[in-house]
Amino acid sequence: MMNTPLTKHGAELLKEELHQLKTKERRNVIDAIAEARSHGDLSENAEYDAAKERQAFVEGRIAELEQKLSTAQVIDPATLDAEGRVVFAATVDLEDLENGQKVTYQIVGIDEADIKLNKVSVTSPIARALIGKYAGDVVEVQAPSGPREYEILEVRYV
Repeated sequence: MMNTPLTKHGAELLKEELHQLKTKERRNVIDAIAEARSHGDLSENAEYDAAKERQAFVEGRIAELEQKLSTAQVIDPATLDAEGRVVFAATVDLEDLENGQKVTYQIVGIDEADIKLNKVSVTSPIARALIGKYAGDVVEVQAPSGPREYEILEVRYV
């Protein structure tokens, strides 16, 4: 079984979601099933079917989160000492060499990736191009629009 890399923040988010599902959602689903049952005939009861479907989703998500957290390799970026190298959980400042635009990304686990928050998955093309490199290095990334070159300005562990 493979370890799931997660940043400390990402692991906290998954734990919060798991707690919410176990304490609130599970109770809500049980109540909804009981309510739908009280309406009689279950064979043509759309509310009952929807509640059972929701229950299957909630229980599946609980199992998925428990599995991910049990195999998680939680990495606190603040404790990393990668000697300036780009590694999982590092925050990297880049400059697009074509247009001079600066951008910052943190390399995170698949479950944490959110481009709006500048968190890119460790499996993404940009993260794969950056891993192992240092500030001052130029990397080429195969973007959907074609190859792009970035200079690594700074590597931080925050």
